[in-house]
Amino acid sequence: MKPYHISPKYVPQELIDRIDAKWKKLQSKRPLSPTLVAKLRERFMLEATYNSNAIEGNNLTFKETYFVINEGITIKGKSFKNHLEAKSHHEALEFIYNLVGNHRQTTISQHLIRQLQSLVIEPIDKSISGVYRTGEVAVTGATHQPPSAIEVPYLMSNLISWFGHNQNRFHPIELAAVIHHKLVSIHPFVDGNGRCARLLMNIILMQKGYPLVIILKNDRKIYYEALSKADNGNLIPFVTFVARTVERSLDIYLETLSVTRIKEDKFLPLSIIGKRIKFSAKYLNLLARSGKLVAHKEGRNWLTSISSVEDYLISRKRQRN
Repeated sequence: MKPYHISPKYVPQELIDRIDAKWKKLQSKRPLSPTLVAKLRERFMLEATYNSNAIEGNNLTFKETYFVINEGITIKGKSFKNHLEAKSHHEALEFIYNLVGNHRQTTISQHLIRQLQSLVIEPIDKSISGVYRTGEVAVTGATHQPPSAIEVPYLMSNLISWFGHNQNRFHPIELAAVIHHKLVSIHPFVDGNGRCARLLMNIILMQKGYPLVIILKNDRKIYYEALSKADNGNLIPFVTFVARTVERSLDIYLETLSVTRIKEDKFLPLSIIGKRIKFSAKYLNLLARSGKLVAHKEGRNWLTSISSVEDYLISRKRQRN
C-alpha cells in the first residue's frame, strides 16, 4: 500500500507530511503480532467507547465503562441508558473492525450509515433505529440549523455521490473529516448522528491502514468549535483537528511497537509461565479465555508471557484503587 501524496486542500502540508511519514513507518512494520494487535484493539475500543459516549453526555467514567463492557457489572446510580450505550458502541466498534478486517473495500452507502446508527441506537430506542428523521431538530449548543426532514433523503443521496466522486481526489484524512462534517450537518437521524459520523470516519481511515481514531472527551469544546466553523464554510480547523487525532493514534501504535521490541516478549505455555510466577495454569487459563490476559492459542494450548501477566496485575491493581 502506497502513501497518499495528493496536494492537501484543508490540512497544513507539514502536518500531512509528518503523518504520512508515521503512516509509512507503521506499514513497514506490518504484519504486526496478532497478540499485540489484540491488545491495542482492546485498548482503543474501550477508550473510543468511553470518549465517544461521553461527548454525547453519557456520564459513565472510564473505569465504569470498563466494568460494564468487560465484567457485565451494573453501576449503581447510573442510568440503564448509559449502560446500553456503552455496550452498543463497543459492539459497533467490533462490527467495523470485522468489516475492515475482511480486506475488502467497504462500499460507503446509505445502507451502511443506517446500519451504523442502528448499532448504537437500537438497544436504546428501536423506533428511531436505522430510519431517517421525519421531524425537525435543533442541535443543542450549535448555531447551525439542520435541514428540513423532507430534504434528508435527497441530501444523503448527494452525500454518497460526493464521496464516490471525491474518494480518490482527497487525502484519506481530509476525505474522512469532510464526510464526518457533512453527515452531522445533515443530521439525518433523531439521535446517534455524532457517534455514527465518528464510526463512518473510522471506517474510511482504517481501510487505508490507519489505527482507530479517538476524539477525546477533553477535546469536546475544540471539536464542536471546529465543527461550527465548518458549518460556516471554513473546513480547515476541523480537518486539521481530525488530522491531529489521527497522529495521536499513530504515535500510540509506534510507541507500543518500540516498547515491545525492547521487552522481546516470549510466549510460553501457561504451565511454564505459572511455575515462574506462582500462578496456577488453571487460573491463567481462565484469564486467557475471558480475555483479561493477553494470550493466544497454538493448537489446543494457550500461550502467554511474563510481561502480559505483569500488565494484567497492574491493570487489576488500578481497578481496585
